[in-house]
Amino acid sequence: RGPSTPERSTVKVTTGTPVSIVMPVRNEEANLERVIDACLAQDYPGPIELVVAFAPSSDATRDILAGYEASHGIVVVENPLGTAATGLNAAIEAASGAVIVRCDGHAVLPPEYVTTAVEALRATRAGNVGGVQRAVGVTPMQRAIALAMTNPVGVGDAKFHRGGSAGLTDTVYLGVFDRTALEEVGGFDPDLVRNQDYELNVRLRNAGWGVWFEPALEVEYTPRPSLRSLWKQYFDYGTWKRRVVRKHPESLRARQAAPPMLVLALAGSAVAAATSKRSFGLAFIGSYVAALTAVSVYEAAKSRDAAALLTGPAIGVMHVAWGTGFLTGRQ
Repeated sequence: RGPSTPERSTVKVTTGTPVSIVMPVRNEEANLERVIDACLAQDYPGPIELVVAFAPSSDATRDILAGYEASHGIVVVENPLGTAATGLNAAIEAASGAVIVRCDGHAVLPPEYVTTAVEALRATRAGNVGGVQRAVGVTPMQRAIALAMTNPVGVGDAKFHRGGSAGLTDTVYLGVFDRTALEEVGGFDPDLVRNQDYELNVRLRNAGWGVWFEPALEVEYTPRPSLRSLWKQYFDYGTWKRRVVRKHPESLRARQAAPPMLVLALAGSAVAAATSKRSFGLAFIGSYVAALTAVSVYEAAKSRDAAALLTGPAIGVMHVAWGTGFLTGRQ
């Protein structure tokens, strides 16, 4: 099913409705204080709490959380299985709010985020509202990856990456939920390591709840620091997307089918290039490389940042890793 009419809300959401921000974390020492401080600095006029699900970590994450427990009264629950889905479910169970705001250890919420989201829930009566993942890089590689994550060649028509007009959609970044909707569909699927957000939104839409894109909900996101880590991230995305598609075959979108088709085409072209159809195979591979090069040159000229010349390689990694994960990943 596609986007549905958002008229199922049974909670009378107002600007004073109690809110719980829920956040799963593991090994987030580098970003955690900035992320928590942003959650605590919300300008929301009603009651608000922060519930953090802690997964076993090898850094100082637990010590940082203990400090905030003592100084700000945040709630910390254990997440021994360590996945985002199990952590989110544990945090939601411990939360008291009628509105659930999903955050993570790489997302910095702007001060007006919760207020804007609750108003969108009130106005649309959707089950979930969310906005844009604004990738912001510091190092040259991160800046290139950030550009790749917002370029239409890299991510297609995904509004949560590129922005767009407000309205019903298939999925959003993070999400702010009417708790009634979450409880009705059973929360996050604990068997999913990745793609748990998209899969939850499929179930919400299938149950008649609206998933609403609100472009004013823009959240800063820190991209992966290297092409190697980007490969792993997108390989995992593709792997777990296949499992979601097996569960919900109607949920597959054109932008999600494109990477595995590209990988098959590149593999076929490589075989052709090694046989009698050498020119045909090299022509397709060459065209793809040329397209990525053109994107790199365009982004570098637009941004006046030499790091943008790595945008094409980052897009190539995203495409091939996602497609390979979808075709070969073991899930």
